[in-house]
Parts: sequence; C-alpha cells; structure tokens
Amino acid sequence: MLRLLAHMRDPDFLKAYTFSGPARIPARFEINYACLEAYDLQELRGLVSRHPQLFKDHEPGFLDPRQRRPAPWQTEGIEYEDSWGAAWKTTTNGITGTVIRFPLADWTDLKDFRPPDPEEHDGWARIDWEAVKRRVKKEQETIGFSIGELRHGFFFLTLEYLRGYENLVYDMHDRRAELERLIAMVEAFNAYFVRRYLELDVTLVGFPEDLGAQNGPMLSPEMFRRYISPSYRRLMQPLRKRAKVVYMHSDGHVMELLDDLIDCGVTVINLQDRVNGIDEIGKRCRGRIAVDLDIDRQEVTRGGSPQDVKQLIREAVAKLASPRGGLSLVYDLYPGIPIGNVEAVMQAMEEYSVLS
Repeated sequence: MLRLLAHMRDPDFLKAYTFSGPARIPARFEINYACLEAYDLQELRGLVSRHPQLFKDHEPGFLDPRQRRPAPWQTEGIEYEDSWGAAWKTTTNGITGTVIRFPLADWTDLKDFRPPDPEEHDGWARIDWEAVKRRVKKEQETIGFSIGELRHGFFFLTLEYLRGYENLVYDMHDRRAELERLIAMVEAFNAYFVRRYLELDVTLVGFPEDLGAQNGPMLSPEMFRRYISPSYRRLMQPLRKRAKVVYMHSDGHVMELLDDLIDCGVTVINLQDRVNGIDEIGKRCRGRIAVDLDIDRQEVTRGGSPQDVKQLIREAVAKLASPRGGLSLVYDLYPGIPIGNVEAVMQAMEEYSVLS
C-alpha cells in the first residue's frame, strides 16, 4: 500500500489540496528501483545530498539496492500472480510489467471465480491491517494528517487485468450481463477499503489507475459514464461526505473525463503535464480541482536541455500556481534521463516552489 503517495508527508501537500495557503508549492521526487541499476549510485547519492528538501520523507537507505528490493510484480525473471489471479511478468527490475494471463479471458470461468478477501489482500498481495492502523495513528500524531490508498489499477484496470483490454471493450459494447456481475464484485472489494479508511479517519484517500492513452482516454466518455463512473461515485462520495481529500491518479490524456471525475468526487487530480497540455490543465482545473502535476518524462526531460527542463517547470508554475494553493509537483525518475536533466528538475522544483 501507499506506493504512489509514500512521500507526501509535508503538511504543505494537504494545504495545497485544500486551498489553505501552503507556504510553498510542495514537490516530491521519486526514484524507482530500476534507476538503482541504471545509474551510477554515487551520482544519484550526490544529487540527493545536494537537494535534501525533496527527499526528507524517504527512508534511509532508499538508494541502497541491498536494503530495497522491487515488489514481486516488478521483479525480472519471475511470473507473479496477484490477489485476483492475474499473472504478471516484467523485463525490468523495479518497473511493473504486464499481464500475461487473464483469469477471466473466458466468461465460462466466472461461475467458479471468487474475489480476494480485502481483509487479507490489497489486490497485489497480502495486507496487514494492524500495521496500517499503526501507521495511520503515527501519521496523525506526528504530521497531523494521514493517507490511505487503493491499489494502482483499483477498478477499470482490474477489469482489464481480469478480462484483457480488447475483451473488456467488446463486453461494454455488447452490454454483457457477466460484466455487470464482475463490476459489482470489484466495486465491493474496493468499498471495503473505503470503509476501513473511514473507520481509521484518514485524511486523504488515493484512487490510482491509468485511464488515458497518449491522445485521449482509453474509454469513450459514454462508456466511462455507463460502466465506470457510477462505481467511482459510490466509492468516493462517502469520503466527500466526511470532508476527506479524494486523490485520483491517472497517466495519459484524460481531459475528456475531467468533468466526470469531479462529479464523482475527485478533489485532487494527479495527471501528466504535456500529454494533457499545461494551458488546458489551467483552463479546466484552476479553481475547480487541485492538481498534482506529473512533470514530463517522455520528451523534455529525456531529450531537451537543462534549460528546456527548467523552462517547462517554470511555465507550469506560472500558469497553475496560486497563493491559495491547488498545485503540487511530482517527478518520477526512470532510466534514460540524462543526469544533467535530472538535476535540472530538482533545481527547478526548488527554485520555482516559492509562492509570490
């Protein structure tokens, strides 16, 4: 759990997401395990030592491969079966792979299919709710707020992991009754997590899954409204009624779904900058929903100059920031980004985080 939101412990994140006047634009920098094998570790450690503010919430030894191992579904050379029975395989340590076997590729298997028990499984693996309870209590006592999170791919992608994308889209088009049963099953699994987080009185709950492709959503707005948003709404509205922060993550282009996500109850959207367009994000989001902006790792930070990188982040802050809040920044480092650009991201995050 908390793999997406693990380093969101600065109180300015909560202030930004509730438009409560953060002292600065909060920012976090993530370094996945794949980078420990792709980069010179001394270079990475040097960068971290020069920019400690971005890494204050990271565990000691997070750059030591001996102390940090990839999750089983991110481990090269093995086939991993998740809590739902989907088989995963990756070609790169530290990066989630793809499903290579779909448990419900044939609908005839639905008759005997049983979902995982959310008291014991989080969707990926086993969960220890007593450990979650202790963590939440510690967060509330030390930083004044706490975080809960469903697994990445909690709903739409879980349907895909079970059926396969092409099958799933045809199911929606054909209005298969079996799909309705499966949706109810997946929704019930996730509803358990919402109830537990409400019992624990967490402040923010994360709903991470990718809805977008490069140029548009993976589902039409019509299909999203028919098959996905009703469950989203039932999961998110109990949190909204208790004044909780509802955080949604999605990679890809999702602008066509933004109004639906807001209607479902999302109060913070983590989305990619250039894929969605900074101007469009400002036009559609500013004043309506807080933005946790995912800084580009496809083009500018990969192929541009350090000056290009800094200009990108400067532009985003200039167009999206407000003294009231509503903006945070995140950068996820992946192998292949020039080390000079890596430091340029860090420098820009620090330099442009000052609210004027």
